[in-house]
Amino acid sequence: MANPIFQRLSLLIGAKAAEAVEKSRVILFGIGGVGSWCAEALVRSGVGGITLVDSDVVNVSDFNRQVQASGGNMGRKKTEALKERLSEINPACEIVSLPQFFSKENAGLFGISEADYVIDAIDTLKSKLDLIETAVASGKRLFSSMGMAWKIDPTQIKTADIWETSVCPLARFVRLGLRKRRFSGHFAVVYSTEKPNQGAKGYFREDEGITEKSGTGGKKAPLGSAVQVTAAAGMVLASLVIRDICGKFSGGGDSGGKAGCAS
Repeated sequence: MANPIFQRLSLLIGAKAAEAVEKSRVILFGIGGVGSWCAEALVRSGVGGITLVDSDVVNVSDFNRQVQASGGNMGRKKTEALKERLSEINPACEIVSLPQFFSKENAGLFGISEADYVIDAIDTLKSKLDLIETAVASGKRLFSSMGMAWKIDPTQIKTADIWETSVCPLARFVRLGLRKRRFSGHFAVVYSTEKPNQGAKGYFREDEGITEKSGTGGKKAPLGSAVQVTAAAGMVLASLVIRDICGKFSGGGDSGGKAGCAS
């Protein structure tokens, strides 16, 4: 990794792993409180390319937890605002902005087959399930974020296979939705074992309904959230990608992103 801004990471993970990071391509769906921090961490870690997918625009309610939320970006497409910021960090990174809403019907528009890693930080349940099915079927490495709303303690964030999660209401609805679809695949998720400060009622409808970000034009109902939690989850998501790449050079395997790095 010749770029001097990544010298310290190269010292940590080794030259071969650093070169692999530089060649990696990531597609990230959802750049809100979790996804925006994940994107920044990946670009600061030297990934060679990242595609940002999100149909939303910057609103005042985003300011407490999203990287791209600032006064000058009000009303701008989130993908464009974040692309501008990330390009200043690493101009050599190929950053693609796709301000679109993901669904099974338009899944072919996003170039998933060209990515090395797919990251799911979507907060609309049906789209989340659609993406999980699409990514796993494509054979791409998938890392997914579960619910970080109504949480205040980032130390309770963990990683696990989706079928081994507990406490998190969103993870429960994802498992239920996947079973209804007869999906039995495996993928690693970032979730929290903190019990939500508010009840899970209204968080999701169990029939793959709409979250606070409606895919059908409904109004957005705010969910309590804290940047300390959402940002921490985004950092853990990014670490799964980097640790997975490192594992290929240390013989540590890649299950759940638990691999170590080369010295």
